[in-house]
Amino acid sequence: MKAFLILEDGHVFTGTSIGADREVISEIVFNTSMTGYLEVLTDPSYAGQAVVMTYPLIGNYGICHEDMESDRTWVDGFIVRELSRIPSNFRSRDTIQHFLAKHDIPGIAGIDTRALTRILRENGTMNGMITTDEHFSLEEVIARLKAYAAGKVVERVTCKAPYILPGDGFRTALLDLGAKENISRSLHQRGCQVTVYPAAASAQEILSGQPDGIMLSNGPGDPKECVSIIEEIRTLYQTDIPIFAICLGHQLMALATGADTYKLKYGHRGGNHPVRDLETGKVYITSQNHGYAVDADSLDPAIAVPAFENVNDGTNEGLRYIGKNIVTVQFHPEACPGPRDCAYLFDRFLKMMEVKSHA
Repeated sequence: MKAFLILEDGHVFTGTSIGADREVISEIVFNTSMTGYLEVLTDPSYAGQAVVMTYPLIGNYGICHEDMESDRTWVDGFIVRELSRIPSNFRSRDTIQHFLAKHDIPGIAGIDTRALTRILRENGTMNGMITTDEHFSLEEVIARLKAYAAGKVVERVTCKAPYILPGDGFRTALLDLGAKENISRSLHQRGCQVTVYPAAASAQEILSGQPDGIMLSNGPGDPKECVSIIEEIRTLYQTDIPIFAICLGHQLMALATGADTYKLKYGHRGGNHPVRDLETGKVYITSQNHGYAVDADSLDPAIAVPAFENVNDGTNEGLRYIGKNIVTVQFHPEACPGPRDCAYLFDRFLKMMEVKSHA
């Protein structure tokens, strides 16, 4: 079946419908990873977005359910050059075509994803529509696209109630802002007892569990929309409990302490982004998925200083808080698949909790 991708600047791409046969409007973003399409589809940080995979062949190793980052899909739509018709992998349990249809994810294949990515790089991310309606009115669609906003998406992706992953080690509170499962898994594998809290949990609720450390997770959307969450994080900052924050959590901690954030032109989404540790000068290859960044010029140096920077464009990739056991990063140290250069940050977090427990 013929399908169309319509961008709010008037560009129209014609391809073949994949997945669910329904219309969707979403923000169109691109991901440069060569593998990891299942992790992308199930990453809560993609809520409110339709993803273009820049690698031309997607689905060649099928669907391996144990690799999912949550128990469902979160992307609004999926856009590819070509879907593999016959997956080849001993772990595969499904085809990507069937997986998309099963989870009601509409998509489009057979378009020039290189040309589409160039448009997004040059003009910035923009809204788009995937539709199978051949009789669409371009003028009407563009008006709808310009009026569309994803809204508050953290509330949509967070867990509904607290739950515990038992362990014999440090008691760690994880604020679920749209957490990938590998964050809690990385903590649990290191022996931590992980208590996962919904995004709306109050600081008092979290502190009542007497955690040895607090983790602020990744998540979707504009960080400035999380007004009430920022207020609770400000209270957490005022304690002396070690805190480790990733992605959206990193941005919210910055906002809670007086810094500013801004929207990137087309964001960082992929598995090969170089990040420099400003203390050692060492460069790590990282996995990233974010459309906003902390404005390093807005930092109060008495509160926080840059700890990491993106080698490609110089944007901030992490902060170290002065006089606090708080480290925050923009990238994903728990990344799977992809580089594991920065998994040591979880060990550093455990060391922070160990030092605090003996203080």
